[in-house]
Amino acid sequence: MTAELMTGIAELTTQAAESSHDDDRLLDAALVIENGRIAWIGPAAEAPAADSTVDVNGRAVLPGWVDTHTHLVFAGDRAAEFEARMAGQRYAAGGIATTMAATRAASEADLVASARRLRREAESQGTTFLETKTGYGLDLASELRSARAAAEVADVVTFLGAHLVPPGIDRRDYLDLVTGPMLQAVAPHVDFIDAFCETGAFDVDECREVLLAGRAAGLGLRLHGNQLGAGGGVRLAVELGCASVDHCNHLADADIDALAGSGTVATLLPACDLSTREPFPPARRLLDAGAHIALASNCNPGTSYTTSMPFCVATAVLQMGLTVREAVWAATRGAARAVGREHGPDAVGSLRVGGRADLQVLDAPSVAHLAYRPGVPLCVATWTEGVRALPHLHASRDLST
Repeated sequence: MTAELMTGIAELTTQAAESSHDDDRLLDAALVIENGRIAWIGPAAEAPAADSTVDVNGRAVLPGWVDTHTHLVFAGDRAAEFEARMAGQRYAAGGIATTMAATRAASEADLVASARRLRREAESQGTTFLETKTGYGLDLASELRSARAAAEVADVVTFLGAHLVPPGIDRRDYLDLVTGPMLQAVAPHVDFIDAFCETGAFDVDECREVLLAGRAAGLGLRLHGNQLGAGGGVRLAVELGCASVDHCNHLADADIDALAGSGTVATLLPACDLSTREPFPPARRLLDAGAHIALASNCNPGTSYTTSMPFCVATAVLQMGLTVREAVWAATRGAARAVGREHGPDAVGSLRVGGRADLQVLDAPSVAHLAYRPGVPLCVATWTEGVRALPHLHASRDLST
């Protein structure tokens, strides 16, 4: 068991405080990684001896991104749909069917390979923990294949059989399939169940039925809600105690009050909102009301084909009224809450003694550069459970060891 000292940290963001309002940044800091865990944090001048040393030469260090809403298991391409939307066609829920056909035709090996490629892309931008969903197969065999593929690639897997009613099947028959044989087949491979609560997808009562079936099967609950218009998705998520309700673009005051009085996290997906040209969710109002928020990429082939959490953080700052501190918190510690990994021995999204050594190094002196220099690839190295990935070639100063 060897210890690695990381020193030369200009700014260390630990996210170990209990609120995004508390500033727990350390300047001129150091930390020690041992056995995949953080063994020590403190001023560089007081750093203990270690078996090896890495000097990050005045860079910023922060927790790795926790991306809690992705759809990486799919086949095919929807660039034509994107181009049409950019030309003025409004987004509607039915575009999922295009991806469904391609996904059903793909082999499990192909689905795994594609999802792994996207995960590697995410990791190169600082993501160290990632959730992904099923939901593009929409028949028993394809959803099971997708669940197995997702379990090979992601840290957390969500069953989204209730993404859309596929063509050629009665609505009631499909709901019975999702809550019965399909759920039973995928349950050993997944952690959460989700549903798309939206006009053109599933209504509140249908989503309640799906989520309660998932709870009975031992799964955690999540929900897509209030993306394309006002509706009952947010209040259903709060009623059932969902870990998160995702999108949240169209919120009434009562929705915000409900979230503020609950433990349900509002997961906001700014890259998707840019692509669909939906209004951004009221992030500032949610935070000011006391609600918990997270940021995620929503990487998917139709409405948010990006794995870049830095892009989402920058957009939240530049377009949604969040401070840099709030946006970084929402993409790390806040996101960990959205998948039940904020506390405990397997907690992610923060750096604390005894916790997982999941972290990233920026080629910048502070996290402010994530929004100050939008679009610039600043992540130069990551550690996941103490294992270091190679520095990227664009680094302006070498990481020495």
